[in-house]
Amino acid sequence: MLITFVIAYMAVTIAIGLLAARRVHGAKDYLVAGRSLPLYMNVATVFATWFGAETVLSVSATFSQGGLSAVPGDPFGASLCLVLAALLFARLFYRMNLLTIGDFYKHRYGKGVEVLTSVAIVLSYLGWTSAQLTALGLVIHVLSGGAVDLNTAILMGAGIVVIYTIFGGMWSVAFTDLFQTVIILIGLTTVAWLVGDLAGGPAKVISQAAADGKLILFDTGMDAAGWWAMAGAFFAFAFGSIPQQDVFQRMTSAKNEDTAVRGTVIGALIYFVFAFVPMFIAYSALTTDPAIAKLFESEDAREIQRILPDLVLGQMPIWAQIMFFGALLSAILSTASGALLAPTATFTENVLKPFVPHMSDRQMLLTLRIILVTFTAGALLFALNSKSTMYEMVQNAYNVTLCGAFVPLVAGAYWKRANTQGALLSVVLGIGTWLAATQVAPESMIPANLLGLFASIIGMLIGSLAPTIVAHRGHSIQHVLQHHGYQAGAEAKKGH
Repeated sequence: MLITFVIAYMAVTIAIGLLAARRVHGAKDYLVAGRSLPLYMNVATVFATWFGAETVLSVSATFSQGGLSAVPGDPFGASLCLVLAALLFARLFYRMNLLTIGDFYKHRYGKGVEVLTSVAIVLSYLGWTSAQLTALGLVIHVLSGGAVDLNTAILMGAGIVVIYTIFGGMWSVAFTDLFQTVIILIGLTTVAWLVGDLAGGPAKVISQAAADGKLILFDTGMDAAGWWAMAGAFFAFAFGSIPQQDVFQRMTSAKNEDTAVRGTVIGALIYFVFAFVPMFIAYSALTTDPAIAKLFESEDAREIQRILPDLVLGQMPIWAQIMFFGALLSAILSTASGALLAPTATFTENVLKPFVPHMSDRQMLLTLRIILVTFTAGALLFALNSKSTMYEMVQNAYNVTLCGAFVPLVAGAYWKRANTQGALLSVVLGIGTWLAATQVAPESMIPANLLGLFASIIGMLIGSLAPTIVAHRGHSIQHVLQHHGYQAGAEAKKGH
């Protein structure tokens, strides 16, 4: 019965995605849903995209093992990222009338910086997308009772996501996200109530977690290296995930700039609160069956992510299994579709198009779909060869943009003296330092990603203030806003 439900659920999701594809009439519809999403859909896309496999399976398991101090990046850093993006960049991006976040770097610094930062952004999605495909494969593998090996299951899951994303783009993502958000909220709440009851009630689970030291976020006994490690994980999510196409798409798909701000903030708050539900479920499982802790001893870090699926399949009635796996599949599919579309948009618009500038809208749509399939293949290779947990994969992904795209974004938006030379030096020093530190000093007290961030800041300052060697190729924010002001203003009024 459970397998039948999963097949039916997949079929319904694909059907919704394909129906939504009928709204796609051009690249703008495909990438930002025609900038027309109402508040409730905007909130759903923000929540569903961020509430992914790592939140349900990996963050919850990592919390069960190490407590809140082991998960500073998600949900704490991730939620802060969305709030900062909404308050600092949503209105600016909307008024600039951009299709991708890479367009910001093009307008502000020129094509060279556009291509460099866009490549960094696209590469960062390999880890995040791979995490979702790995999770989808894990679900199929578990539900098959091991009949389908994990690698084959990952390939099957990727095929399902590609089918409905490739045709409808952001419209398919928006409609499936709305459907999947409802399933996530209802399904996980029901399972939390049931599992918590088996463990003796919420009060017992929470008191047990407190007694075991799992609810301590800032451990006063932690050494300096521990504090630096926490900071590295936190900033990877809080800052590194701001210059991401999926965050940009959700803000600029809104019907107006007020909706872009409100939808992102509300989505962030719902995400932050609800992210603790999988943690509660996982710790309830550990309280109910301490033998589950044996998964922590496995050499394959991915094994700890089986805590919830194994518990639900082993101890829950069939209706609870349906609710859990429905919610889990919703979380994975909603995030995976967005994680495929975002790098596809950035690569096509900001890496490929500068070299093929005269693409028609029809050619653009075809190219987007080809790149989506190509990127999926790359993410699959990454997923099939990684043994990291999903939480680790996502954190590593954000390190790329933390060191190579965050500083040029902030400086470009808020510092008038930021120029092409500074942006180029910021990207090169930031990513170069991060990569060098990971190879030369992987055990350094200060994490490699923070060293890369510091180097990126220094590069921007030195490059922008030093005598000009590389000519400035971009424009000021005021110039771009004036150029697009009429369109942005017209669309904002239209949205109201």
